[in-house]
Amino acid sequence: MNVLIVYYSMYGHIKTMADAVAEGVREVADATATLRRAPETLPEEVLAKMGALEAQKAQSHIPVCRVDELAEADAIIFGTPTRFGNMCGQMRQFLDATGQLWAKNALTGKVGSVFASSNTQHGGQESTILTFHVTLLHQGMIVVGLPYAFAGQMGVEEIKGCSPYGASTIAGHDGSRQPSHAELAGAHWQGRHVAQIASKLTR
Repeated sequence: MNVLIVYYSMYGHIKTMADAVAEGVREVADATATLRRAPETLPEEVLAKMGALEAQKAQSHIPVCRVDELAEADAIIFGTPTRFGNMCGQMRQFLDATGQLWAKNALTGKVGSVFASSNTQHGGQESTILTFHVTLLHQGMIVVGLPYAFAGQMGVEEIKGCSPYGASTIAGHDGSRQPSHAELAGAHWQGRHVAQIASKLTR
């Protein structure tokens, strides 16, 4: 059973979360986690001016996702940074190229899930995941979140991401904050949860 993890990560925060998701997937018997990047839309000189070139090069070993790979997967977990309360443009452009899959109902019945990041604690993590779900529903996918069975999202003892919609992390206004233990645990739990559900559906 193949769980495809498609992400875009400009500065590496979502990539770190994606690795935790993949670890969770691999805990499920017969589940394979396949990491793929959404295609970049910005030229290298722009990424350099944004201070993102080093993080991009560190991910260059991860293949860029092809649209047809979505149809081959048993479940798909998407990761995106927040852009004004929505997914990033790179992910939006990639999803906008999936019209042929929609026409063939190629993703209908597959499990879909989303994790995200934002600069601030209330920077649109939840709205990004929820608006992403709309695309998954149009594709006929079975949307899975991060239920309160993951107790790590409860409590106010520390600043942290994650919600019942999906795992998330806070990068900080300057991007210096890395995903916390609680946030990575949420991503790990979500990966395992999605793989468990997909496993039941594929039997």
